[in-house]
Formats: sequence, structure tokens, C-alpha cells
Amino acid sequence: MSDSLESSSLWPQARAYLVNEIPGWLDAEVTEALTLPLPNEDWLLEITPDGKLVCMAGYDMEDMKSMLSDGTPEDLGTDELAKQAKFYLQQTVSKHRPKLMSQGFIERIEMNESYVAAHYERPVDFEKLPDLQQQIKTCLTWFPSSV
Repeated sequence: MSDSLESSSLWPQARAYLVNEIPGWLDAEVTEALTLPLPNEDWLLEITPDGKLVCMAGYDMEDMKSMLSDGTPEDLGTDELAKQAKFYLQQTVSKHRPKLMSQGFIERIEMNESYVAAHYERPVDFEKLPDLQQQIKTCLTWFPSSV
């Protein structure tokens, strides 16, 4: 998930509050970033120890290769795989990008040989935990289930 530069001194208190108030965090016992699956299965929400709210979507390159080969043994070239992964990511984020950008999120695309991901992040204030809780609840409504 996200690499945090420097933890806020308020992180332990903020983390404990969020774990208590919002159910569903993945690996809630880990002291690093908190990650919450959003109702739309392609998206995750993360709160980082350095004070960022991050909404992200991405694809594992091996999963993408498997999906695109459709069970055939043909080997996709790295460039073609990257092109297809970016295409699928674009389709995933396009309907959410305008809302995220209008709400002050900054877009960052990350790609390496293992995955391609779009991160939308903005700073949060750990001194205003009820506000942060409300921001998280609002994000949950932006990503309804795709089922």
C-alpha cells in the first residue's frame, strides 16, 4: 500500500479511534496504514500515518496477464501488458476521477513490473477525528458496489 514518510505524533490516537468507530479495516492490528475495502471491489481506502486519506485502484500485472491470455499459453509482451493494464485502470478510475479531483484529491499513477495503480490522496487532520470519520463515510458512498 502507501509508503509513509513520517508518522504524525497523533497517529496512534487517530488509528485507535478509527479502528473503534469504523468496521472492516484490513489488518487492523498492524500499526502502519489502515486499509479499508470500499464497496466497489476495485477500490481501497487508506489512512496513512503521515496524515493522508488515499482512495486507490490498481491491478496486479500477473493477474492482468492471466486475464488477458484467457487461459492460452501465449505470452504477452511487457509493453502490450502495460498498455492493456493502463487501459483497464483508466476504465476503472474514469467515473470517479472528477468527483475525487473536485474534492481536493491529487492524482498519482504508480506502475512497476508488479502492478499499476491510481492513487488519489489528500491531507487529513488527526486533530479532528469526527471530521475524518465523516470523510471516510462520504468516500464509502462514492464507491457503491459494482454488483
